[in-house]
Amino acid sequence: MKYLFYFLFLAPMMVFSQNQYPKEDFIPPLDIPLSLSGTFGELRSNHFHSGIDFRTQQKEGLNVIAVADGFVSRIKISTFGYGKAIYITHPNGYTSVYGHLLKTSPKIDAYLKKQHYALESFEIDIFPKPEDLIVKQGEIIALSGNTGGSGGPHLHFEYRDTKTEKIINPFFFGLDTKVKDTRIPVINEIVVYPLSEDGLVNQSQIPIQIPISQQKDGSYLATKVLAKGEIGIGVNTYDQSDNNYGKNGVYKISSTLDGKPSFEITFDTFSYDETRYINAYIDYHRYKKMNQRVQKLFLAKKYPLSLVSSNQNNGIIKVENNLSHIYKLEVSDYHGNKTSVTIPIQYSNQPIKILNKEQKTNYFVKSSNDYNFTKDNISVFIPENTFYEDFYLNFEVKDNVLTLQDDATPVHSNLNITFQNDSISAEEREKYFIATLKGGKITYNTTKIKEHVFSTWTRNLGQFQLVKDNVAPKIKSINFQEGKWLSKQNNLQFTITDDLSGIKSYNGYLNGKWILFDYDYKSNKIVHDFSDNLVIEGRNELKIVIMDNVGNSTIFESHFFRSQKP
Repeated sequence: MKYLFYFLFLAPMMVFSQNQYPKEDFIPPLDIPLSLSGTFGELRSNHFHSGIDFRTQQKEGLNVIAVADGFVSRIKISTFGYGKAIYITHPNGYTSVYGHLLKTSPKIDAYLKKQHYALESFEIDIFPKPEDLIVKQGEIIALSGNTGGSGGPHLHFEYRDTKTEKIINPFFFGLDTKVKDTRIPVINEIVVYPLSEDGLVNQSQIPIQIPISQQKDGSYLATKVLAKGEIGIGVNTYDQSDNNYGKNGVYKISSTLDGKPSFEITFDTFSYDETRYINAYIDYHRYKKMNQRVQKLFLAKKYPLSLVSSNQNNGIIKVENNLSHIYKLEVSDYHGNKTSVTIPIQYSNQPIKILNKEQKTNYFVKSSNDYNFTKDNISVFIPENTFYEDFYLNFEVKDNVLTLQDDATPVHSNLNITFQNDSISAEEREKYFIATLKGGKITYNTTKIKEHVFSTWTRNLGQFQLVKDNVAPKIKSINFQEGKWLSKQNNLQFTITDDLSGIKSYNGYLNGKWILFDYDYKSNKIVHDFSDNLVIEGRNELKIVIMDNVGNSTIFESHFFRSQKP
């Protein structure tokens, strides 16, 4: 009766949660047939995908339109992340978000340019007043692009609750009717995890992939799992809509043990504060080592992710003497297409063949505690709840290189690394930073310097070393030639690069006045558009100043000629 009540209670709540959102108030943000390249809640690096990605026919420059009446409440221009992004607040309590834009509409661009020049910065985050930029449903607000952290031309689109700022699955607002999906999700693999000290799966103390076979009805059947102790189940799965070759995330995964609810995750709505818990939800070690995202349908240690619900055993299966179980998991997409896998589990006390070879060190870390480890003038401070689980930490210092575990261990919040070096003179200190070393690549970490002490806060693990950078950034012309007439050009283009600590800032000046350069880190390109109308008739003096993260700078000075006359 307890579980019957659970289902009777849950079912109407699920229907209500999808029906409480307005489905007729909004139109699609693109005026082309919609095709998905990313779904809501999809598993991404360090986060759940917070919207829907729409394909833009493998090109930039398509019209992006306001999905409803409202006002532009935020414009964020960033080198990374969403690149050029517009936020529109609507009177019905929701905000729509449009990311990776190429450029904004003339009306918005005129407002935006004033802000760029007032702040003298390409990267800005501004919040217009409600009366500043009013838009109507169907109005073109931008052109689609590939700016920021985008891996190819597309439109990133979101709905948020304006008051709480929680992100909501856009399909709730009627977009599901614009995307045809008749295909069932695909299950790639099932992984079973021994969890307790006596846990064993098919004579293994380490996670084991279980063979599955697809049945005539499209469902899957796993080979029998022989186990004892506490175990957990993980699944690697994806979904595809019609006429879509991409492998996208699913909407819901639920599981039962002997017909009773065990674990469920539904990608409906979540807050940004929760999104990094993806690293607790997936098998992070397997992802880093094998590039496979297996979703763990159990909580080895509880974490606050509202997308997840579980039974009193947190989805963990206790396999006891002479007992057998039937575990079933079902994967659904938003359109109601489903597939399932049935996993028979039987108690077995067979001898161990595959041992857990976890290396035990002198540094056992309990995730709920603070720790400070020091060796050879290098210290690591770990605040409580930095990690998701307890484990033996590899902490070693050799030849002034700190080895701190490896990048296959997930980190939730920042830990502090400190190097003390008395041999570096005061004049040289500002040129040093704490670098992450990986495969011959050096990555800059923001480093604070106080006398002989260098420190950084980071959410990365691996190898770290103090590195000196006294090489200035480089600038190279793409379409500029000194002393030439540039009357037929629309812009100025350069590439800017730095080999070690990376670019911190860049500024351009025309005839002594600051000018806007757009920056694309993927191509290292900066571009100034002559439509800003800061060029004077005849000779123009150009100056570009680039600085890296430790203060090395390069100054480029030249001149060109341009006529503004028709």
